[in-house]
Amino acid sequence: MRFVLKKSLLFIAVALTIGILLVGCDDSKEVDGDGNSNTEGNNVENNNGNNEASGSNDGDFQVGDQFKADEKLTLSLLYSDHPNYPVDEDWLLFEEIEKRTNVELDLTVVPMSDYTEKRSLLVSSGKAPLIIPKTYPGEETPFVASGTVLPISDYVDLMPHFQEKVEKWELEPFLEELRQKDGKYYLLPGVHEDVWPDYTLAIRTDIVEELDLDMPRTWDEFETVLEEMKEAYPDITPFSDRWEFESTLGIAAESFGVSGGWGLGSALIFDDDNDEFIFGPATDEYKEMLTYFNGLVEKGLLDKESLTQEDDDAERKFVNGDSFVIGTNSQSIVDYRKDMNEVLGEDNFSIKKIIVPGGPEGHVMGGSKLENGIMISADAKDEPHFEDILQFVDWLWYSDEGQEFTKWGVEDVTYTKNDDGERELTEDIDYVGMNPDGTKALNADFGFSGGVFSYGGSTELLHSMFSEEEIEFQEDMHETKELILPDPPLQYDELELEQSSLLSTPLKDFVSTATFEFILGNRDLDEWDDYVAELESMGMGQYEDLANEVYQNSK
Repeated sequence: MRFVLKKSLLFIAVALTIGILLVGCDDSKEVDGDGNSNTEGNNVENNNGNNEASGSNDGDFQVGDQFKADEKLTLSLLYSDHPNYPVDEDWLLFEEIEKRTNVELDLTVVPMSDYTEKRSLLVSSGKAPLIIPKTYPGEETPFVASGTVLPISDYVDLMPHFQEKVEKWELEPFLEELRQKDGKYYLLPGVHEDVWPDYTLAIRTDIVEELDLDMPRTWDEFETVLEEMKEAYPDITPFSDRWEFESTLGIAAESFGVSGGWGLGSALIFDDDNDEFIFGPATDEYKEMLTYFNGLVEKGLLDKESLTQEDDDAERKFVNGDSFVIGTNSQSIVDYRKDMNEVLGEDNFSIKKIIVPGGPEGHVMGGSKLENGIMISADAKDEPHFEDILQFVDWLWYSDEGQEFTKWGVEDVTYTKNDDGERELTEDIDYVGMNPDGTKALNADFGFSGGVFSYGGSTELLHSMFSEEEIEFQEDMHETKELILPDPPLQYDELELEQSSLLSTPLKDFVSTATFEFILGNRDLDEWDDYVAELESMGMGQYEDLANEVYQNSK
């Protein structure tokens, strides 16, 4: 495998120039003094070092086909290197990719902590690799006007597996969110068959049972459970949260008809009745949500430190039995249980993820069937192997076979299948505690189930690595909740996007501060009208008007 480690890039700003000079060193590429590359071949090359078209699959690549280039190709790829499983050129993943597809990957490796910044510099300078994974929706927008990334929606007819997933899983409403002002999208997202809810609250079910209570399924029922816990354990504040309360605000906001916390986004919500966007944090619904959580604080049910404390402090309280409720996801609850086994004793407690409580809007669930995905450099379209590039991406990231391969690895090597098709890691391999006695890790030692290649997929594939507990949570959420479809997309051009950002940044910063003040009681909710007036003086109306002008013009 061709393995180019570019873990540091030197950027020299030259006086009176605006360009960025990228300097990288490896065995196959030299950068001369004026920043031009002397390279053996281009980003895509065959095994003779030239760029003659190789062709593949006789031009008839279809769903279910295994992609394999007729001639060996070397494709450049930007790689986000995770510190917990640093990239290794000897991974079975790379060996099998080359064996199955006749494609060698030429990696530009960037530490995960620097990935967003370095990706931006590489793409903006026109020196990015051809394949640019680990890009979240919206992160591609700054590169659209410059023409440095491919309008991939123009070429998805060459990607049968992607197209099949879009049609079968009804992804078009979600893809609409990716479309830019020109009606095209520039990101190939990771795609899921269903919305995948993860974040919720973990609760001490043994305490709930001890008090002869039912598990809460609405926010009102949740408050009742906290009140009963407080009455039985007056020295304990039952709910002490982590993530600075951002997760809980995010999951609660949907059921109050707004957005908030981690899910605040643009802070704009769509008013279907009036066919317009409005600023969510100025609505009565947002006030109702803050009033609810302020009530929990006033009653001593919600720890005030939830909004400021470090995660370790919140976890310590929960693990030690000094609180009974905390924010969680599928991995965190495993970690809590492991620590509580040591502190409280394995038979002295029980915990579980509860479904996200319903609120005034009922049992609703937002979210997307899309996740981080791939940009393709605009240079790819000039390559003689352009169709091969797209078909390789289509097979590896979007075919059933490719998704199973990047997640589980190689059958009878890293996993086995029984007669019912159920997968199981081989004896000496572990991943997220599935085989705790294993001495090798599926990601760190073999390269599979990593964040660059493995995301998206069918619900069956997603569940295949879930515990029974997590599958139960997922099924309960989907059976209980009504899915909220995304708001109409706002297709800003470059100037409009800049104007929107200039308006939204101070507004959202102010909202964040005021939200915490209202919840903690540091600002009286009777001052709500004053708060809205402050938002108006900061340009809230201009922000809404710009959004609605863009929306109406795109209809």
